[in-house]
Amino acid sequence: MRGNLPYPGYKACAKVGGRLIEPRYFEPETIEEALSLASKYKGECKLLSGGTDLLVQMKHGEVLPSYIINIAGISGHNYISYNEQEGLRIGALATIHSVEASPLIREKFSILAQAASQMGTVQIRNRATIGGNVCNAAPSADTAPALIALGAKAKITGVDGQRVVLMEDFFTGPGQTALKSDEILVEVQVPNLPPRSSGVYIKQTVRRALDLAIAGVAVVVTMDGDTLSDVKIALGAVAPTPIRARRAEEILRKRKITDDLLERVGQTAAGESSPIDDVRSSADYRRKMVKVLVIRAIRQAVEQTKATKAILGDLP
Repeated sequence: MRGNLPYPGYKACAKVGGRLIEPRYFEPETIEEALSLASKYKGECKLLSGGTDLLVQMKHGEVLPSYIINIAGISGHNYISYNEQEGLRIGALATIHSVEASPLIREKFSILAQAASQMGTVQIRNRATIGGNVCNAAPSADTAPALIALGAKAKITGVDGQRVVLMEDFFTGPGQTALKSDEILVEVQVPNLPPRSSGVYIKQTVRRALDLAIAGVAVVVTMDGDTLSDVKIALGAVAPTPIRARRAEEILRKRKITDDLLERVGQTAAGESSPIDDVRSSADYRRKMVKVLVIRAIRQAVEQTKATKAILGDLP
């Protein structure tokens, strides 16, 4: 393990009181080494994987760690795997591009590939990791609503052992997660979808590409004939954390789609959001977009499910 060296990119960091912050830098070769360092320097260190969020925050002086633990070189944690019993497993160091491009994810969990494809530029997606995007815990993160709507879980390892947390409970505030200072997210777990299910992620931005979401909506539906037997609606960028729109879900569950019902569902989801005014949008506009995007996403997800049924037949 390379350790206790000046961080190679420290010249990009902010000056504080005229003094250049020069964090110490470690490159652990295993998760165990990384955990040991995180435990030793808890509260003073930051983990680095792709660096697309952390380095920008350091440059602007928003985050000034005394120690940086670069886990990008740890082998065996960038996998994407699947089996019929456990579903999808994504190592925390898998890049956003690998999630976007995975034929497996595109086929079985297309909403996640869709969300990944809308994150930043190609260059960012090639460096950013799924674990980093989740752990940065930005309310506008694109992968978070899709993972919540899919019922995903976060596998966490720490000095005291391992635990698994529902992704919807993982986010505790802007930039805050359920991770303790001596814990590391090692895997994202996504359960198999029921038959006749489909998901859609849509976000509203100032420009067509590259921008952070003004509002993001992920919807996963399961159909039983013409009835929605189940639905999950997750919202991003319209609350301190990504959230489930549970009241809106309850209105729609076990019902047939009608225009009046969708209008009510969209309005309810907008009411469950708690957006703020910022440089990208007003709170009022965000609420209006939640309603529009929820209705649009439900319609698209239902149409995808019906199209799949028409192609494959009514499979068990």
